[in-house]
Amino acid sequence: MTTTVVRTRPDAVAERLPGAFGIGLRRGALELRQFFRQRDQVVFTFAFPVVFLFLFASIFGDDVEGAGITASQLYVPAMMAAGIMSTSFQSLGISIAIERDEKVLRRLRGTPMPPASYFLGKIWLVLVTGLMETAILLLVGTTLYDVDLPSDATRWFHFTWIFVLGLTACALLGIAISSVPKSGKSATSVVVLPFLVLQFISGVYIAIDTIPDWMLNIGALFPLKWMCQGLRGVFLPDSAQVVEQAGGWEFGRVALVLGAWCVGGLLLCLLTFRWKNRRDG
Repeated sequence: MTTTVVRTRPDAVAERLPGAFGIGLRRGALELRQFFRQRDQVVFTFAFPVVFLFLFASIFGDDVEGAGITASQLYVPAMMAAGIMSTSFQSLGISIAIERDEKVLRRLRGTPMPPASYFLGKIWLVLVTGLMETAILLLVGTTLYDVDLPSDATRWFHFTWIFVLGLTACALLGIAISSVPKSGKSATSVVVLPFLVLQFISGVYIAIDTIPDWMLNIGALFPLKWMCQGLRGVFLPDSAQVVEQAGGWEFGRVALVLGAWCVGGLLLCLLTFRWKNRRDG
């Protein structure tokens, strides 16, 4: 009996294997399926900013003096910014810490999957959920609180780069902070606390003109304050600029700060990210 050995050229095998981007797409589809299968998490993620918008807009519904808007309209873009940070910074910070604690990252690191594909999968997850969160809040804002959609291409352009830079910066910071919790059980407390503080000092829950300057200056060191300011500039009339600390939308400064946090967040990820817990060596 004759045995025939079929030899496959290595380059032919390599041509059939998907690259890091293709694997990242598949990983992203898996992340989305896992997310939407957890119905309680889906409801909480998308309903939380909407409920808070409804509460604050109902409690503080008076006109903002000299701004030509109501307080409820002021809350809509701020809640959109908080929603973007929630689906990126908070979501990744907690989920990656839990996956590390449960040794999911360690097992993935031992597979042929490129490390970049894992992060691409996470980026696809936050991109889809961030867009959905923003769309829901925008629908509520235009339907219930008389927020007008931008009528010119320039404002939509501003919205696009604010969303992309803000989501990217917050996602990278979420990946970086995921290395801080000592265990998956403590991840929620470690990640939610700074996010909650930032919402209060960045003009999400409290109007800018009622926050002490020293708190605003601390909030200005982080992306959320600038995302709120930029989105107010997109969805509110120019008369509302009087509520800002500097009396203007400052789109150039918004872009500069968010861009700087994208670079800084990437450096933090490279310096701090770990595939296993400290106790695992």
